[in-house]
Amino acid sequence: MSEQPEPSGRVLIIAGSDSGGGAGIQADLKTVTMLGGYAMTAITAITAQDTTGVHGVWPVAIDAVTAQMRACLTDIGADTIKTGMLGSADLVEQVAETLDALAKDTPRIVDPVMVATSGDRLVDERAVSAIASLMLPGAVLVTPNAPEADVLTGKAVDGINGQRRAAEALLERGAKGALVKGGHVPGAVIQDVLQTEHGEWIFESPRIETSSTHGTGCTLASGCAALLAQDIAVHEAVERARDYLHEAIKQAPGLGQGHGPVAHNWALSDQKN
Repeated sequence: MSEQPEPSGRVLIIAGSDSGGGAGIQADLKTVTMLGGYAMTAITAITAQDTTGVHGVWPVAIDAVTAQMRACLTDIGADTIKTGMLGSADLVEQVAETLDALAKDTPRIVDPVMVATSGDRLVDERAVSAIASLMLPGAVLVTPNAPEADVLTGKAVDGINGQRRAAEALLERGAKGALVKGGHVPGAVIQDVLQTEHGEWIFESPRIETSSTHGTGCTLASGCAALLAQDIAVHEAVERARDYLHEAIKQAPGLGQGHGPVAHNWALSDQKN
């Protein structure tokens, strides 16, 4: 009997659920699967959410979150861990403690989810501080948008220079890589700044005029997590995840009355044609 190959591409996602399917755990699962990974979840909150906004948030008991993490990590294991919505400082502390105990050397991708696309605030101030002090240090990649980078670093992020300063500050806070996204910065071209211990990359793409932007941050971070889990270098993982997201936005199905979801399954649609 031949030996089983060493598993690769396992991603544990620690994040909140989006009932509308466009963001959060639902977007994460779709993205990791479409990019060739195996997705597992530890759900941190249940939300009543659609394209028009967040209508209710019910945190999952912290013991239930850490139990989900332990079940996945002790049985299946993980090649990367992606965190999204962590709504309280107490939850951040327990997630960090569990990761230190069971997955200390597993690369972490931290998406510091703070504000929904609709503008709804998703975390409190203590949680922001806990994320900065406990989740950023050692993270292989942190993926804030401009407002989140501003909150985390105190640096004004209103253009490419601000993005670069914020990325530098995040590395100084202990992150190994920082992708400061420019979607909230006005302009016809979106620029994302990636800085790591090994250099800087600036990625550009034309802005797509659309209201279908729900879950774009979750999708990009999970795309990076899926590709990093397959031993792809950070800058290449970011580039490929951006390309995937850009096409998903272009082919968005136009669902809902507000900020609609992207087409996570666009590659399958291409195969049918």
